[in-house]
Amino acid sequence: MTVSAAVLGLAEDANTYTPLGRGQERIARDEYVLWMMPGLGEAHGAVAQRLRLRPERVEPVVAELREIVRSRDRIALSWEIGSSAKPSDLVERLLALGMRLDDDPHLVAVVCTSPPEPGPNAVEVRRVEGFEDFATALRIAHTAFGGTVDDDPKSQYGLWRGDASQSRYIALVEGRAIASASATFTPHGVVLNAGATLPEARGLGAYRALVRARWDDAVGRGTPALITQAGRMSVPILERLGFFEVARITVLIDTL
Repeated sequence: MTVSAAVLGLAEDANTYTPLGRGQERIARDEYVLWMMPGLGEAHGAVAQRLRLRPERVEPVVAELREIVRSRDRIALSWEIGSSAKPSDLVERLLALGMRLDDDPHLVAVVCTSPPEPGPNAVEVRRVEGFEDFATALRIAHTAFGGTVDDDPKSQYGLWRGDASQSRYIALVEGRAIASASATFTPHGVVLNAGATLPEARGLGAYRALVRARWDDAVGRGTPALITQAGRMSVPILERLGFFEVARITVLIDTL
């Protein structure tokens, strides 16, 4: 199946084409895009992507990006090398310059352009509207991904609130929140992020219900396409919901 160039760009290099959130920064050059988010200097808070380099420019661009990241008081960045990246041996060249593969380095960019199966009737999905729902969604994501729960999510809520391009969702069963997800709206489709279900609640259909809720919002905005980058655990369920592969991405970590 084929998609437009705009949807393919979103799928392969999402941070290049999605609207900037509050406090985020994007530096776009012909050779690369560097996207940075506020907060700590961990690798995934600074991302180099949409890489279009001549072979002799690889080392100079690496030095340039490292200098930019250092100037922002960061200690690491990640490199996302998609199917369209140049040169074709860019991954090998970057590894030779001291980078390493991420812990889960291989992502598949997938797209859905037809209605996915709805979730079970027992699963209710609602958009996050206020701070209480936001804190609940954040807590579910931290728990599901094995992270540390933020004792004070108010700063993150302040960055998120009022951003019309972003929505968060929670899924509930019998009134209990068991899953959360987010979406970024663009003129060409909706980018899905951070789908997470509490370990004890997996298998109840919450993930499927959250995908369908975001599809319904995409249709309501006149952009009926869902786009995401999936790890090996997520690809099978997404394929069952009608997603198909359009690109592959290798993620490298550059510790400065």
